Amino acid sequence: MHSSQQFDYLIFIGRFEPFHQGHHYVITQALAHARQVIVLMGSANSPRTIKNPFHPDERQAMILNSFDKKNRERIHCLGINDATYNDNKWLIEVQNAIVSITANTPNEHIGIIGHDKDESSYYLALFPQYKTFMVKNFEYISATPIREAYFGDDSAKKQASFSQLTKACVEFLTAFEHTKAYHRLKQEYQHIQAYQAAWQTAPYPPNFITSDALIVQSGHILLIERGGEYGQGLYALPGGFVDTNEDFYQACLREVHEETNLDISLLKNSLITATLFDAPKRSQRARTVTMVYYFELPKQQTLPDVQAGDDANRAFWLPLSELNAVQMFEDHYGIICQLLKI
Repeated sequence: MHSSQQFDYLIFIGRFEPFHQGHHYVITQALAHARQVIVLMGSANSPRTIKNPFHPDERQAMILNSFDKKNRERIHCLGINDATYNDNKWLIEVQNAIVSITANTPNEHIGIIGHDKDESSYYLALFPQYKTFMVKNFEYISATPIREAYFGDDSAKKQASFSQLTKACVEFLTAFEHTKAYHRLKQEYQHIQAYQAAWQTAPYPPNFITSDALIVQSGHILLIERGGEYGQGLYALPGGFVDTNEDFYQACLREVHEETNLDISLLKNSLITATLFDAPKRSQRARTVTMVYYFELPKQQTLPDVQAGDDANRAFWLPLSELNAVQMFEDHYGIICQLLKI
């Protein structure tokens, strides 16, 4: 091993949405101090959203194409799924991913590389079995304002943000602007901006309360396909905002009926539990707290009739085996996994 390379492997964990010069600096430092670098790309199971606009293969291309061929051969990129509300599940997947590459390498030859950026860097303390290799925060670049400039209408800001990216990333983003996915995300970004602007004169940041229903029968879950500009086409639990004259449970029943036309009497005596989900960033529009009611209907040979209503494109029963986080709205997949213990 070269004298400057203290490690066999250095591991860099992030979302890289998109890959920028700050990320490039960290990997460059890792290449200088390790024989090989493992890049774990988070949110691999996320649908395209303003927060996670790029698929894992697209992020991998941005990363690898930002280095020459010799260094590309030393970089291993792996996607890591989000496991909302279950850090242990996420940790197990990360640990398995690391072991799949490092094989029998002693832990003392493996390190986690990063810097104390913000709350998203908490993972640096989650791997006591490995050494920590800290580097400086390169020019304090953040992906969030880069995404905002990319989907916004200020061309000067977008060009300025491009100066914080690698050439390979700029080329990818320029080409991506001509895709249907980009235009859908841009529309969603404009919707979020307008939504937030409507509350700018409020004396305090808005906090919204919603109520959702998780209804299961015979190994199937009741879902809707969202209409509208926010989360369009994604699958979600039926639910919505709580009116001022109703409690959470009444709102839940009303929303189920409005969005799916399910016979509400079927829910009687079927409630298993009610759980509050209040992760501060669970919604991109504003702080939104939801109460989720989990119902398990008696097993039947046929599933109850449902029909879309209100702002849902369709309502349907999905076999639990076909649940896919990539198709799910916000944190609904995490909620389902938490309540069904799957």
